[in-house]
Amino acid sequence: MKSKVSSWSMVALVLAVLLGLGPQINVGAAETSGDVNGETHQKKAWFGELHVHSANSFDSYFESVRAGPEEAYRFAIGKPVKVGAVTARIKRPLDFLAVTDHAMYLGVLPAFRKKGHPAAALPVAKKYQSGAKISFPEFWQMLFPKTEAERQIPMDILNQTVRETWADYAKLADKYYMPGTFTTLVGYEWTSAIKDQGLHRNIIFRTTQVPEKIFSTLDSKNPEDLWAWMESQRANGIDLLAIPHNSNQSNGLMFALRKWDGSPVDAAWAAMRGRNEPLVEVTQIKGTSETTPALSPSDEWAGFEIFDELMGSGGVRTKPQGSYVRRAFKDGLTLSQRQGFNPYKFGLIGSSDGHNAVSPSEESNYSGKLVGIDGTAEKRRTGGSGIARHNWMLSAAGLAGVWAANNTREDIYRALEHKEAFATSGPRIKIRLFAGWGFDQAMMNRVNWADIGYKKGVPMGGDLPKRPRGASAPTFALWAMRDPASGWLDRLQIIKGWTDPTGKAHEKIYDVACAGGAQADKKSHRCTETDTLPSVDLNTCEILRGGGNVALKTVWKDPDFNPEAHAFYYARVIENPTCRWSTWDAVRAGLPPLEGVPATLKERAWSSPVWYTPG
Repeated sequence: MKSKVSSWSMVALVLAVLLGLGPQINVGAAETSGDVNGETHQKKAWFGELHVHSANSFDSYFESVRAGPEEAYRFAIGKPVKVGAVTARIKRPLDFLAVTDHAMYLGVLPAFRKKGHPAAALPVAKKYQSGAKISFPEFWQMLFPKTEAERQIPMDILNQTVRETWADYAKLADKYYMPGTFTTLVGYEWTSAIKDQGLHRNIIFRTTQVPEKIFSTLDSKNPEDLWAWMESQRANGIDLLAIPHNSNQSNGLMFALRKWDGSPVDAAWAAMRGRNEPLVEVTQIKGTSETTPALSPSDEWAGFEIFDELMGSGGVRTKPQGSYVRRAFKDGLTLSQRQGFNPYKFGLIGSSDGHNAVSPSEESNYSGKLVGIDGTAEKRRTGGSGIARHNWMLSAAGLAGVWAANNTREDIYRALEHKEAFATSGPRIKIRLFAGWGFDQAMMNRVNWADIGYKKGVPMGGDLPKRPRGASAPTFALWAMRDPASGWLDRLQIIKGWTDPTGKAHEKIYDVACAGGAQADKKSHRCTETDTLPSVDLNTCEILRGGGNVALKTVWKDPDFNPEAHAFYYARVIENPTCRWSTWDAVRAGLPPLEGVPATLKERAWSSPVWYTPG
């Protein structure tokens, strides 16, 4: 699963390439700047986080988090931040960040302790001021009273507090914005949950020109109402997008085939969702939502960091269909073939959903989700609130990657909007995908291969143009680069989905580039295992050289292409095993790894898809 500390420094990476331990790549004429592993620099890979909560989120504050949104920015640029009893510091600063606190009750609990604030005079605030312990049922009833008579926070004080707290977010974003070095985006979370079934979205704005009042689930729990509000904002010149997350815990609702009122989805609904939700968060601290073995039994890598229980439900399993992104991609193909529209053409990103004002995406530097529950290694192991198993299921993940020319709001937002984005489970693995009708292997020997990809094809997130006369199948140029602080790359894959004549969708995994120059078996399309050397020392979590590559790249032509079938393609790169955060905790404490929890994981990255539509 994941690890980021290694004795292999940047020097070792360079030596590996020079000594031939990495991939062998022939470099052609250098029309543009680049390196021997094929990274071109017209657009660069930038890594960031679009899902972090601070003390202004009601659940964070209740669980003893006191670091605010300013601390989240400080952490992202490499400053130390106090997280309960420990000090957290990211090992490498992020390129961009959005603080996305819950819109409902935004800043209300911190206001209970602000001298002179109207909220601080409320009877319920006196308990917080006295330090009295408030139980979770009492806390929940305070926020979500069953009747108006039970309301402990008057609506006028609630609305005033949320509005004045929200006004600070644009100011803070401008304060910490350093164009070219660190990009800040304004955002918040719209948190809809019905009987523990999550339909959460993060709302990200293009600029710091944001509305005075934000739309929360106190306004509506219906995502269709959220989209309508977003369209009204756009009509007023405020551009924004929504990013669904934790579909794995939606119990099939996130990618359902029916509208909120139960009627079947239609073309207008699909278009509205597509305008407002170009991306989906595929991995984060509460699990990975790409797929699951129940939906993808032929995918050996489908069981990665699965958290398939509803939060707070006592172990109720979620329904797989409608809860995972790959199945949504397939359902979108079926709708496209049978009805002519596809609501599920999402790009992919990762983020953490950290609630301590920090991004806990580094396995070797994991600080947990909430101070009061898992803020120390001891709590993570024993269960700070009696939920140790859920603590173990949490994952140190993930990050959002984009391909953009510059690290600015304009370029980062444009990449998100156009889906030239990718997800990683935490490491800073770079992954790139282009699709076209005439790529050949020789282009990958050129330093400017990405320029060719743009000129003769489309990047990730796009649609293949109409098939030219004489073209037998689409071709794909794909490339991945190792994070020097994480594991070596094992294989590069294409995940394909397509429809049969009835409209039923299918999927298939192709290993298209293998470590050490090994070739995939022509029948199984899997890399042949040629290296069995260990990749990590479980006694120290040191990453070992073992097998694996610095970079993997190839041009692949679909051998099973049917021009009449609707299809999608995305790339996935898999690392060699490294220590999971739970193993890092055990090593530091001198304890054995937790039983029933994998000691290692195979970190990975996913590109956004490319779609093919017949005709």
